[in-house]
Amino acid sequence: MDRDKIKLFRDSGVNRLSIGVQSFYNDKLKKLDRIHSAQRALNSIFLAQKLGFKNINIDLIFGLWEETLVAWREELRLAVNLPITHISAYALAYERNTPLFWQLKKGEVTPLEDMEVTGMYRYAMDYLPASGFFQYEVSNFSKKGYRCRHNLNYWDNNAYLSLGVSAVSYVNRIREKYTSNIKNYLKQLRSGRSPVVFSEKLSLAKRAKETAALKIRTTAGINFKWFKKQTGFDFFQLESRTVLKELLDKKLLHPVEKNGKIVGLCLTKKGFLFCDTVSSSFL
Repeated sequence: MDRDKIKLFRDSGVNRLSIGVQSFYNDKLKKLDRIHSAQRALNSIFLAQKLGFKNINIDLIFGLWEETLVAWREELRLAVNLPITHISAYALAYERNTPLFWQLKKGEVTPLEDMEVTGMYRYAMDYLPASGFFQYEVSNFSKKGYRCRHNLNYWDNNAYLSLGVSAVSYVNRIREKYTSNIKNYLKQLRSGRSPVVFSEKLSLAKRAKETAALKIRTTAGINFKWFKKQTGFDFFQLESRTVLKELLDKKLLHPVEKNGKIVGLCLTKKGFLFCDTVSSSFL
């Protein structure tokens, strides 16, 4: 991020920036193997504001080994006072075959206990809305009028076209992924061949199930009428009533009522903590 790049984005019609801040602590950034400093992240935000950007998101990561709730609270306190409109807060994941994953395997890092990470997430769920950033998806919080339409498109399971290395596109129920190797990507393009390394066409039923699994991640949840219009399927025709009863009994889901009639389902506060469990059960 520098002045010329921000101007280029602005003058090219870009109207929203998402900045991968991750943390406002240099020691935490170092643990995450990030190459920027906390000050550089702050400078980027203020420079983008100065050059005319009014719609700025920042990404933050919580739940690192040795991280404390007190430190996370301070990061959120700093974040909400910045000239931004959106915050994405992600719990650290030890993705397979990443350097961090191997550090974990070697015992070089000891993950936080689940309850500690849960405490951090719960705090964000309470503190951010109280500070004007309202939760509308598991990891996303925005000021009123600034929900990310790009992300909402994913959670509604609509089509999207993506370009570049590792990109995934989803058009006409066909999901394609480009190679994640930059050399192979360029070689394929220069020789007139497709850089696609994976492709699948979803059946109508599978697309509908994926729609349920994605939409349940939002605070709005699944409206049955919307679901039928979006997929062509009746929700209860597609999903197991036994599974749904179990999720309701565990208080991971609760029914949404309108005029005394159940019109949908959404996650409970507890459900947000077990979102992946709920989501995968719909698949």
